[in-house]
Amino acid sequence: MALKLSVLDQSLARAPDQAATALQETLQMAKWCEDLGYARFWVSEHHAFPSVAGSAPEVLLAAVGAATRTIRIGSGGIMLPHYSAYKVAEVFSLLANLYPGRVDLGIGRAPGADMATAVALATDGHPKFDAFPQLTAKLSEYLWSATASPMVSPRPPEDIPLWMLGSSPDSAILAAQRGLPYNLALFINPQADSRLIGLYKTHFQPSKQREHPCAILTLSVFCADTERQANALQLTYDLNLFRFFTGQSNGRSMTPQEAMEYSLGAQEKAFIASRQNSRASGTPQQVKKKIEQIAALHDADEVMAVTNIYHLEDRKRSFQLLREAFG
Repeated sequence: MALKLSVLDQSLARAPDQAATALQETLQMAKWCEDLGYARFWVSEHHAFPSVAGSAPEVLLAAVGAATRTIRIGSGGIMLPHYSAYKVAEVFSLLANLYPGRVDLGIGRAPGADMATAVALATDGHPKFDAFPQLTAKLSEYLWSATASPMVSPRPPEDIPLWMLGSSPDSAILAAQRGLPYNLALFINPQADSRLIGLYKTHFQPSKQREHPCAILTLSVFCADTERQANALQLTYDLNLFRFFTGQSNGRSMTPQEAMEYSLGAQEKAFIASRQNSRASGTPQQVKKKIEQIAALHDADEVMAVTNIYHLEDRKRSFQLLREAFG
């Protein structure tokens, strides 16, 4: 069976004053990926990061839905411990009524922010990370139970899939116990155990919403016409991510030219090496081979590509070449 391909877009801004540009590029990418035939286009949630414009996926999805016609759209994901399960059900019911048969609701436990921001997001100043399983159960009830009280208005369509996002055994087991589809975020945790999806499938308990397990593997992809071009695209992202993690970026991304002129130290080399086995970079055929290997290793049913490339046209080209490689 052919491997299904999807997209996760993170609305990365090249500088703190370029959020509007980043959001417009997300809309352009959604239309581009729809035309190329990708299955899904999801957007992420991050807070208090000057280089990330996507802090409210539910708002962005309304714009993505209006800009597209057929591609499935979704959250990758809503960080449920910050919010009322009822409000999340209400928002996604509205989106699903706006764009029937197209909306995926992906949820996660991670803060998507530093802890000070997580405290600010909590209405009572106390993030509910420990209550994530209970919040998931409540959200499921609001979406799918005809007797849920209070009722969600507008009524949720019956076909809203609730996806569990994660990169640990806890998320895999919770998805399995609740009979939910699962998305393993390998791009976030490159050292994630390759047996997690197998663990999920082994423990899967059929539910009214899903009879069989289904797993997406989300990984970084850098595809270009030549291996040298792809390596340059990847290096630019790696250095910008390293600078972000080490507090050196101030929200401004290095350009590809700056990245190529950068002298790599031992820390940067170790950081880049730690991520190599969890992503695909190179020419279309090199990327296709690597994706198939990683997907088989993890027993994934679908691959979702994150392609954080500095220039929009290079990003579009990467997704075009990736789609063509898989036919």
